[in-house]
Amino acid sequence: MQAPPPHSLGTAKIPERLDNTVLVLAATPMGDIGDASQRLRDALGSADVVAAEDTRRTKALAKALGVEITGRIVSFYDHVETARIPALLDDIASGLTVLLVTDAGMPSVSDPGYRLVAAAVERDLPVTCLPGPSAVTTALALSGLPVERFCFDGFAPRKGGQRREWLRTLASEQRACVFFEAPHRLADCLADAVTVLGPDRRAAVCRELTKTYEEVVRGTLAELAAWSVEGARGEITVVLEGAQPVSADPADLVTEVETLVAGGMRLKDACAEVSAGRGASRKDLYEAVLAARSAE
Repeated sequence: MQAPPPHSLGTAKIPERLDNTVLVLAATPMGDIGDASQRLRDALGSADVVAAEDTRRTKALAKALGVEITGRIVSFYDHVETARIPALLDDIASGLTVLLVTDAGMPSVSDPGYRLVAAAVERDLPVTCLPGPSAVTTALALSGLPVERFCFDGFAPRKGGQRREWLRTLASEQRACVFFEAPHRLADCLADAVTVLGPDRRAAVCRELTKTYEEVVRGTLAELAAWSVEGARGEITVVLEGAQPVSADPADLVTEVETLVAGGMRLKDACAEVSAGRGASRKDLYEAVLAARSAE
């Protein structure tokens, strides 16, 4: 008999209709009300329960969309998220549709949501998503940088020491990195980036995306740091260019290979592991190890 899939993959079937028992995550406009989808409008008007990061903003959104929220609306923000989860799961299990929305963008992406999703999956309750606006993908598209591969790091650390340590982890990261930053910390963050990553790494600062005063400033970290000294307002998303691969001299990697071999790894496997991401040819590294051994 074939083994069942791991539970963490979530095997619950998504209902064909949203008015069945289901948790629905819905993306909301970041600024331009025209970005609201028809599916979001329908869900706001038909959900049995609307769990909202800010109930006042959600009611204002529904009013702007010409939608009447007929279901029960409950607050679902950071400080009450954990306490609200059991009742919302019971609602879903009893046959209700629960719609989760945040103030702007996609739930779970630096906003409340992932704990509820994880808990629903744990109970084999179906979860679906109404796609829509996201500051992450919007900033990537506007950055003008190579973003075929990227990582998302949420908000940059607030304290200088922690922020510089975090930036050091990006020194060799070849994927573009997207992160959020508060406007009053942007100048310090970019100054630290210049110090840690160098002045020539490219980036884009995206401000007030989709709103009236949307602005995208592109340039090197040095240029952006100088620009930010004057101050920036609004919600900030930063896209940092990935690091350029640096070709390592195979001779400099021999010791790392021999350490892995001493730990029981086959020489070819050790060469493959060490050469990965280091810009060195696996074949050249293998030959460098053999040359070093013969020279002993």
